[in-house]
Amino acid sequence: MPTTPPPERPRPAPEPRASRFGLPTEDALRESRSFGVRAIPMLRPISWLARGWGDLWRCPVPSLLQGLLLALAGALIVAVAHDHFWLLAGAFSGFLLVAPILAGGFYACSRALEQHRPATVATALRAWQPTRGRLVAFGLLLAVSGGGWMLCSAALITGFAAGPIDTPEDFLRHVVLAERGWLFETWLALGALLAAPVFASSVVAVPLLMDRPVSLLAAVFTSWRVVMTHPAPLAMWALLILVMTLIGMATAMLGLIVVLPWLGHASWHAYRDLVRPVASER
Repeated sequence: MPTTPPPERPRPAPEPRASRFGLPTEDALRESRSFGVRAIPMLRPISWLARGWGDLWRCPVPSLLQGLLLALAGALIVAVAHDHFWLLAGAFSGFLLVAPILAGGFYACSRALEQHRPATVATALRAWQPTRGRLVAFGLLLAVSGGGWMLCSAALITGFAAGPIDTPEDFLRHVVLAERGWLFETWLALGALLAAPVFASSVVAVPLLMDRPVSLLAAVFTSWRVVMTHPAPLAMWALLILVMTLIGMATAMLGLIVVLPWLGHASWHAYRDLVRPVASER
């Protein structure tokens, strides 16, 4: 007697494509879209600086202490590589790439002030708790980017400069004012090629990760949406960060003691201005 074959079991639906950050990409995009991007005028970055300056002097002790530690780190880089400007140039430009994660303590203090809580040294230290795995992961990614640029910069300068680059004068003579080739222009272009996506990925991602329980990939997507919505104001903000940091470095690192906290607090207000709360909390 012929037997009826058992009915075929329905095939399971394909799993959503997972990202390398442990969250399906589609879910990360959906989570990112739950945040709105506020409209801002072109000159709004000036307002961020004004509010950041106010926060700096509302909690001067933790702010200036963190600024001092970061300035000392910069001085240490100079002490180690002062006779190798080819390495120093890449190290300092790489510093700008990892700066968003180094500003975590400033974000924490501004957040506390916003919530009418005291902003102390302990407040800043809590931003560096090892339990914040998403921040640690993002910090490692930024560190890899900064280290990669430092090596690329060093290889480019030492490989194509007309002479050894041991001092700022050598860099000016053989790279910036080189009569042949396009070494300086190539160096700037490669730096911009790396810095632009890092800035777009981190400009609001780090404060968002500190402020909300979002995934790392969703925070990066939100940061990109902010930059794509407001390219001109954010380009102005990036230029202000670059110019102010260079001024701080030009003062034998002493200016960084004030400049870095100022920019860190201002970056928190940039995040607050640009990113709306999640839809369920509006």
